[in-house]
Amino acid sequence: MTELAEYLATCSQRVESFFDRNLPSKDQAPTTLHGAIRYSAMNGGKRIRPALVYATAETLGIELSEIDCIAGSIELMHSYSLIHDDLPAMDDDDLRRGKPTCHRAYDEATAILAGDAMQALAFSVLTDHSIPGPEPALRSQLTNQLAHAVGSLGMAGGQAMDLAAVDKDISIQALEYIHRQKTGCLIRACIDMTQTCCTTLNQQQRSSLLQFSEHLGIAFQIRDDILDVISDTDTLGKPQGSDSDQNKPTYVSILGLEESERRCDTFYKQALDCLDEFKPSSKWLRMLAEHIVCRQH
Repeated sequence: MTELAEYLATCSQRVESFFDRNLPSKDQAPTTLHGAIRYSAMNGGKRIRPALVYATAETLGIELSEIDCIAGSIELMHSYSLIHDDLPAMDDDDLRRGKPTCHRAYDEATAILAGDAMQALAFSVLTDHSIPGPEPALRSQLTNQLAHAVGSLGMAGGQAMDLAAVDKDISIQALEYIHRQKTGCLIRACIDMTQTCCTTLNQQQRSSLLQFSEHLGIAFQIRDDILDVISDTDTLGKPQGSDSDQNKPTYVSILGLEESERRCDTFYKQALDCLDEFKPSSKWLRMLAEHIVCRQH
C-alpha cells in the first residue's frame, strides 16, 4: 500500500468510526430509515472530503480529534446529496460505489427521507461535538459556512442548474459556474471550515487556501467528466457514460478529451501554487490534489 493509500485508509477509518458512534442504530425505530442512512453513509466511497479536512488540519497544526465533527458533517452532506442525485427525478442511477443506490436497495420514499435526515444529522454533529476555539461564535460561523455550501447558492443551486442544462448548448464559462456550485462549494467548505478553527492565519494565508480549494474543485469535476468517458462501470462503481446518455453538457462534450485533460492539469498546478507558503506542512494536501487529478474512479 502506498503512503497516500495508507493515509486515505486512515482518514476513511476515522470518519467511519465517527459515523458508527454517532449515527442512529439500524435497530432503533424507525428501523428501515435508520438502516438506509447507515447503508448510504457507511457504504464505502473515496472519502476525499474528510481527507481534505484532515489534511488541512495537519497543514495548520490542528488536532484531528477537534475537527472530526467537521469531517463527519461534510461527508454526511455529500452522502445525502448522492442519495438525492441518484433518484429517478434527477440522474436516475441504479448503482453507486459498486452497490445498488439507496432507492434501489430500499425504495424511493425511504431514500428521500434518508437524505433529508442525513442533512439534519450533518448540522447536529457539527453542533454537538468538541471544536477548537471560542464558542458559540465559532459554531455559528461553521454552521453558516456549511449551510451556504449546500444551499441554493451552493450545491443545491448547482444541481438545479445542472439539471436545467440537459439537452442544451451552454458555454464553458456557464458550465464552470455550475460546477463551482455543485461540486466546488462543498470542497471549498472542507478547507474553509477547517481553517476557520485556526486563529493564527493571516488574511493572505486564508485567501491562498481558499484559492487552492477553488482550483481543486474544478480539477475534481473535470477529472470526473474525463472518467465518465474513458473508464468503465466496474472501475467507477457507478454507470459509465451516464452524463452522455442523459445529454448533459460536460467539459469533454464542450472542449474534447485532450483540452479537458490540459485544463484539468492547469487547475491542478494553480492549486499547488497556492500552497507554496505552507511547505512542508501541506504535504498531504499536495498529495491529495495529485490523487484527485490522477484517480481512476
